[in-house]
Amino acid sequence: MASQSEVIDRLRATFRSGVTFPEQFRMTQLQNLLSLVEENEQLIQDALHKDLHKPKFESVLSEIQITLNDLYFAMENLRTWMQPEYNIGKNLATRMDDCFIRREPLGVVLIIGAWNYPLHLILLPLVAAIAAGNCAILKPSEICQATEQLLAELIPKYLSQDCYAVLCGGAEDTKSLLKNKFDHIFYTGSQVVARSILLAAAPHLTPVTLELGGKSPCFIYGHIDIQKAAKRLCWSKFFNTGQSCVAPDYVLCTAQTRDALLPALRETLRTFYGPDPGASLDIGRIVTPRHWRRLMDMLEKSKGKVVIGGESREEDRYIAPTVLVDVQESDALMQEEIFGPILPILTIESLEEGIDYINRQEKPLALYVFSDETSVVTTVLNNTSSGGFCGNDGIVHMALPGLPFGGVGASGMGSYHGRWGFETFSHRRGCMNRSWLLERVNVLRYPPYSDYNLGWLRWATTFKKNSWGGCSVM
Repeated sequence: MASQSEVIDRLRATFRSGVTFPEQFRMTQLQNLLSLVEENEQLIQDALHKDLHKPKFESVLSEIQITLNDLYFAMENLRTWMQPEYNIGKNLATRMDDCFIRREPLGVVLIIGAWNYPLHLILLPLVAAIAAGNCAILKPSEICQATEQLLAELIPKYLSQDCYAVLCGGAEDTKSLLKNKFDHIFYTGSQVVARSILLAAAPHLTPVTLELGGKSPCFIYGHIDIQKAAKRLCWSKFFNTGQSCVAPDYVLCTAQTRDALLPALRETLRTFYGPDPGASLDIGRIVTPRHWRRLMDMLEKSKGKVVIGGESREEDRYIAPTVLVDVQESDALMQEEIFGPILPILTIESLEEGIDYINRQEKPLALYVFSDETSVVTTVLNNTSSGGFCGNDGIVHMALPGLPFGGVGASGMGSYHGRWGFETFSHRRGCMNRSWLLERVNVLRYPPYSDYNLGWLRWATTFKKNSWGGCSVM
């Protein structure tokens, strides 16, 4: 088996040959990736069920279909994305020049996936990398071994082995891999690991995209249809057993709203999963015993009151959908991202207090506001910052390829999905082909210098409406 450095060297030689640059090559590889997903849907479902006990419905919706949609979107728009951009502002001195922006591939990129969505969190960045004309090394999460092995088996069968490679292994293998020079590193995962990736990238001055998590709030305020809100909240929170970086991490609401919400949550959860959620085929499991113990430790340390759920089984890593009230800002559940089926409810007394609470925390990956009052949604949107925002629903915003998906501050840097992923894996090269005309203007810059020439040159290069009738954009 080839070493990490040998694989990287092979891909770099391929990239330098220019084989990945043409549109037709990129389109062929995207079509092959589409075939990989479509022709192996059952194998993918089986692997996801083995790793996370994912129901078929959730596997198809959040792993398979989201990948297919991003592929469809990229293939439909690739030619447009690759076109040079000519809508460039010019001044008098450059009005006869050919000025444009080219999107060029970066080179050999590293994509490090996460375990909670082990297929789509590795394949969506790959779609963007292929569309942008890069070679790519994929490092799937070793925690989901069935999906990891499936990717390692399928990628070489469908994609060019000279351009794309899958490297498996644990944390030490990833550390070793990060010692190599890449042209971009794309990482999805925790803030702790993200810091080590930034340190590893620094010696090579490698640009990095970090898709992290955080405590994404769900702010419920004002007049609201409680039954509808409960359904959307429960679905987005307990989808994938709460193991989603964009899942609502906690609820902020008034005491009055909380008292109306709790019966609706109980009814909704019973409708969704039956009287015993542990027997439902529609709810998954915590990924490993270690992750199960972390969640249970947080739950045991919490001073909040469990009012729904709380049941658990260590033998099959099960935790029931659980809701707590009387949770304070200092509670154990509020010190880190929960990343599981545990929902704390914190109470506030006013819209301003809720906004202030959100702004005291690190900027989240997503922020949700539930309210029938447009003014409430708009006020929260205008007075907070988050990676993404969704009013009156949860997590669905990340499924739209036309929206950028990414964090801000502690929840990450950079974005992807659709055109945004293409831009992330592209270098925007500013280009100018100068004309030999208008030399009368150009001679003003040559020595010997004079204040007279300087005055004319400042007039010719300024970006405002000039006396000759031009404007800043031509």
